[in-house]
Amino acid sequence: MTILPAAGGPPVGTSAAEHLSPSFPERAAWGTAGKLRAWQSEALTAYFEHEPRDFLAAATPGAGKTTFALRLAAELLARKTVDRITVVAPTEHLKKQWADAAHRAGIRLDPTFKNAHGRHAKHYHGVVVTYAQVATRAELHRDLTLSGRSLVILDEVHHGGDALSWGDAIREAFEPATRRLSLTGTPFRSDTAPIPFVSYLPDEHGIRTSLTDYNYGYGRALKDGVVRPVLFMVYAGHMRWRDGVGEEMEARLGEGNTKDITSQAWRTALDPKGDWIPQVLRAADRRLSEVRQSIPDAGGLVIATDHYAARAYADVLGEITGQPITIVLSDEKEASDRIEEFSNSTRRWMVAVRMVSEGVDIPRLSVGVYATSAATPLYFAQAIGRFVRARRRGEIASIFLPNVPSLMALANTMELERDHALDRRESGDPAIDLFAPEEDAMDAANRQEKASDALQQEFSFEPISSHATFDMVVYEGDEFGAEAMGGSDEELDFIGIPGLLEPEQVRELLQHRQARQAKRKHEPGYVAPVVEKPEEAPAAPLYRTLKEQRSLLNSVVGIWAKTSGEPHGLIHAELRRVCGGPAVAQASVTQLQARIQTVRKWIGTH
Repeated sequence: MTILPAAGGPPVGTSAAEHLSPSFPERAAWGTAGKLRAWQSEALTAYFEHEPRDFLAAATPGAGKTTFALRLAAELLARKTVDRITVVAPTEHLKKQWADAAHRAGIRLDPTFKNAHGRHAKHYHGVVVTYAQVATRAELHRDLTLSGRSLVILDEVHHGGDALSWGDAIREAFEPATRRLSLTGTPFRSDTAPIPFVSYLPDEHGIRTSLTDYNYGYGRALKDGVVRPVLFMVYAGHMRWRDGVGEEMEARLGEGNTKDITSQAWRTALDPKGDWIPQVLRAADRRLSEVRQSIPDAGGLVIATDHYAARAYADVLGEITGQPITIVLSDEKEASDRIEEFSNSTRRWMVAVRMVSEGVDIPRLSVGVYATSAATPLYFAQAIGRFVRARRRGEIASIFLPNVPSLMALANTMELERDHALDRRESGDPAIDLFAPEEDAMDAANRQEKASDALQQEFSFEPISSHATFDMVVYEGDEFGAEAMGGSDEELDFIGIPGLLEPEQVRELLQHRQARQAKRKHEPGYVAPVVEKPEEAPAAPLYRTLKEQRSLLNSVVGIWAKTSGEPHGLIHAELRRVCGGPAVAQASVTQLQARIQTVRKWIGTH
């Protein structure tokens, strides 16, 4: 069955989606139409078995949710089940992306529709709007929904829970819809806000979790060759900074420090004025050069925390590559055009702030640098999703990460499938309990220091120096390699892995490189890499540093003893209980610093 298209467009019907590229042409088509990926055919079959009013499809980023949704829309139009379509997307850029994909499927959608227009032109089948647009005038979009038999496609539907007002508006606008198709690449939120039109049922623990009608996770997509395997290139290093009370601190990433010390060391690493970022960007550019030997148009993306950092990182990359760098800042009007231009070019690098995080389709992205302080499971999954879309079998995604426990936990659970929970249940294991409230808080995600007002008025956080070292490669939850200096043979062994490999070949090669690295240590004349501290700040002998930190600890403990009336010994015992580690005499510099920070918090909140 075929219905007439909008003027000038191809017919819409069962063959409408044949213009949308499949993963592998040899896979069976659904019905009599063009080729579809196996999961898309499976999901369509699942839908048309019952033709429900609401259908939630969760498919890993890069799997082809848009293709599935437009094929379903074409079928419903052809069967005259619906006669108009509204697509709701998270960002303005995605509105254009949806409209372009719909055009290839013979469906005309207007991405330029504004609330002020009131109605869309008759030559369109419908509109593409944002969640924010709907929230502004829910009653208008309700009238549009009632103007015909409407199919509403809610792209990345978890955004419907971004604010209570948004959820209410979406329910008001689309409650009368004939059909609703909800899509998500990450079927969970980092909070307990309910997602509109999603059903929740209690699991065996009584936790209310979301129910998906069809789920296609990263693990299965990886086996199918629909997405790329991900190599996490993990970098550690030595950091020095001045904290909120003016004290100089130092620590190494990945050393099992306290949350506060880790946060400040991480912040120091991301500082563009230090050496850590330039060293990691240089390694990432080497990796990109290796990948481009097999994939000439492969591109790289640096995800930055803010505009200042993004511009600074772009300057560093420009010096490294000698080429222009595309910068995308989320509040720039031309951001969407820059993304599209980069996507269609062969430029090496783009630096972005959040704009390129969710749903944005740049298939040639192969190398990423995670240089942002955001660490919620949702943001991490969406960011990594920008790199996993496969164009041909054997492509590998390489993501450069700082060795931070929260990021390592997320990298090690890439294949873990999650549902959205309306209740909390803590496992006690921070690597598993990714929904712990303290981890989900926005201030934790943005790593903003929360020192007392009095301390903030006197001093501000100040990075002093940073230095990067290669630490390991994480692949499918396993770790390969050991610490090595930047530019060393040990680091280049892992950076130089070919850009086209089957997943099993990746593991085999990583094991071989790890064995070779271990063998070098036993060769005659081998000198272990010495991780130097930055030249501009030569370190004092360890015994002096320890003595200073012990003295400082005793000083702040004395202040707290006078304030609280507790004996020094009890305070030291409590610090060991809270911070862990041995007695003061055996404690490391990092452990002593953690205790000092804890006492200062007690004093500041008294």
